[in-house]
Amino acid sequence: MADNKKKRKSSINPNAKFRIINLETEARTDPPETEMDEAEELVATQAIPEAPPQNPALSKCWRLKMSEAEVLSVMERAKFGVYKLIPWGSNYTFLAALSDEANGGAEYAVVYKPMKGEAPLWDFPSGTLYRRERAAYVVSRALDWNFIPPVIIRDGPHGVGTAQLFIDVDEQAEFHTFRQQHAHELKRIAVFDMLTNNADRKAGHCLLGFDDFIWGIDHGLCFNTVPKLRTIIWDYSGQPFPDDIYEDLFNFATDAGRMGQLHDELTDLLDRREVELFFRRLEQTLETPVFPSFNSRRQIPWGFF
Repeated sequence: MADNKKKRKSSINPNAKFRIINLETEARTDPPETEMDEAEELVATQAIPEAPPQNPALSKCWRLKMSEAEVLSVMERAKFGVYKLIPWGSNYTFLAALSDEANGGAEYAVVYKPMKGEAPLWDFPSGTLYRRERAAYVVSRALDWNFIPPVIIRDGPHGVGTAQLFIDVDEQAEFHTFRQQHAHELKRIAVFDMLTNNADRKAGHCLLGFDDFIWGIDHGLCFNTVPKLRTIIWDYSGQPFPDDIYEDLFNFATDAGRMGQLHDELTDLLDRREVELFFRRLEQTLETPVFPSFNSRRQIPWGFF
């Protein structure tokens, strides 16, 4: 990566004066929903030539220096320090510091999304988005598709919610600038979104890390019982899945131990019907391993970015 690219800092200034938000009394003011314009639709749906693929196996590997067990342990035991509101989005979201006293006070940055800060939605049960965030991470790990930063459920300054490890990314790299080079990773994410029925895959939910691989974030609108797939990844409509992606799904679906473990974990996070439909979508995807067709503007999430 070029040295002059802007890097998001994961450290948090302890002297910063952050505004403390009262989630019980303060309301968010969100912009009115508008129709996507034709330019946005074109960007989302046009087919583009693909660059030579990266190593598919390498692009799905665990990418953090610490093991998952080590990362989750730190995130669970570390204490919340300073935090500040991330002012965009429909729900209250905070960038927060976790201080690990067991490791000399080492600080780690997380994105904290409290249940109290979830905006009511007509098509998702209230107070469940944080569980869906965790469930999406659980699915990604079960499939060995490690593009979602670690997510846990824990108590925080505004009550129970998710804490997701903050990842440094190249903020100057936008979706349309890397979609060609990282086509294989985006295909994997697109299949993941089909399986989880993701209703909110915006361009800003695919981030290019400094390891030159894609990270996926914001999975709170997954696992609905009604078909809700809304995504900006429509480049591959009608194409068959790459062989390695199909093999990952097939190997998982034919491993009773892995299937059973995921079923148990999802049962603790989602409604029984939501869990049943996830596994039904997995079965249907294996029967017809083809990317879905784009038929309506409603298949692209509001806001696009």
